[in-house]
Amino acid sequence: MSATLIAVVLALVAGHFAPQLAELRRYDGFRQWFAAPAKAGWYASRFALLLSVGLPVLLTGLLHDVLTRWWFGLPGLVFAVLVLFYCWGPRDLDQDVEAAAAPDDPDARQAALERLMPAATGESPRAAERVFVAALQRWFSVLLWFLLLGPAGALLYRLAQLAEDEETLPTGQRESAARLRAVLEWPAAHLLALALAVVGNFDTVLLAWRSWHARHGGFPQLDSGFLREAACASVATELVEAHDDDSATEPAGSDAVAEALRDALSLVWRCMIAWLALLAVFVLAGYVN
Repeated sequence: MSATLIAVVLALVAGHFAPQLAELRRYDGFRQWFAAPAKAGWYASRFALLLSVGLPVLLTGLLHDVLTRWWFGLPGLVFAVLVLFYCWGPRDLDQDVEAAAAPDDPDARQAALERLMPAATGESPRAAERVFVAALQRWFSVLLWFLLLGPAGALLYRLAQLAEDEETLPTGQRESAARLRAVLEWPAAHLLALALAVVGNFDTVLLAWRSWHARHGGFPQLDSGFLREAACASVATELVEAHDDDSATEPAGSDAVAEALRDALSLVWRCMIAWLALLAVFVLAGYVN
């Protein structure tokens, strides 16, 4: 079995069954690395982001390449697992979804929903899209670039997201980081939507994908809004089918939100299993090494 698949499975298992290890994911050092040069005043251009993000990514790639040459690649495998686990999350998705689904207190639920996906200016995101956007940013984007570029790819996505959220950086650098993150997320969002179509209702996802692009000027757009649309449509379809099978009426209020959150998380896990199954096929075919 390929070391790539082993690294993915080990990082996923560690994150799911030992969520307390998430406390080890601390990015304070990288935030200080981003902010220190700007505070010193010796650069503030958009191109400075290339150094801030590119240098750690380059060093990670070189170190991984060196480690894979020793002891049959075992040090490289351990390093890859550690980097992937470090870039995963950082919060546990299952715990955050359950925290948002459990409380009856509206304020507690809203706080838990904000931890999943903060509401931007304007309309508050729906429950299902919060789960899928969180899964895209915590799991699938990191995983895709890990598969394509190794540990350096996983770190590249996470640093782009951290730089975008770093308020001490100049506006130009944060805008460049946001554009980089959008570029890195775009293929992951489409592959996640494709997996959602496979594990859910294909026609529903395809219709949502087409409708969103028709309203936003066609294809392509560096925006994951189509994934939000597909997620909400898929969850709504799943809930209707479940209620029809159970001969029950759809719950109202907070119960409906909790059901949508749990159903969305179930779909996310099914998408992850589909990704891993496809990766296993590529490994067996010899396309991943």
